[in-house]
Amino acid sequence: MLPKKFYNRDPAIVAEELLGKIIVKRDNGILKGRIVETEAYYGLSDPASRAKKGAKIMWGGAGVAFIYMVHGNWLFNIITMPKGEPSGVLIRAVEPLKGIKIMKANRGIEDIKNLTSGPGKFTQAFGIDKRYNGIKVYDRTSPIIIKNGEFNGEIVRSHRIGVKHDLPIPLRFYIKDNKFVSRK
Repeated sequence: MLPKKFYNRDPAIVAEELLGKIIVKRDNGILKGRIVETEAYYGLSDPASRAKKGAKIMWGGAGVAFIYMVHGNWLFNIITMPKGEPSGVLIRAVEPLKGIKIMKANRGIEDIKNLTSGPGKFTQAFGIDKRYNGIKVYDRTSPIIIKNGEFNGEIVRSHRIGVKHDLPIPLRFYIKDNKFVSRK
């Protein structure tokens, strides 16, 4: 399992290093997925950050889940940096590994390629909603944890998706040629 200190760093570093790691949800069955796409968000200097919109949880410290709704979809983020320095990483897409029948039932679809290939699709497939807001993903007793995992492939960087006023550096990271990435 990834320790708290893994998350207590710059969000761009955490976002890139989360690629290939395994997210595990352990209630109502075990669901596992390899993280294949992420986005980094900074604090008040980032025009797309939820910190600018008053999300106090972002100041709370590294390794805490921050879940909020956008366009009818729950989005799963992990807070990075020390307490008082708001930043985080959005999990945009995962590759389904275990509990695929449950994921398909949660989404009401059979197409595995479309199952978790976007931030809202991922949370719906995994049954993640606001009940999980504030959990510590580094705590062994948490219903959602992230474990070490690896991948063979190349990491691609791009600008974040759906961000009207983005920072000048690319803060979206994904595994090249992975079929579960939301957009190439």
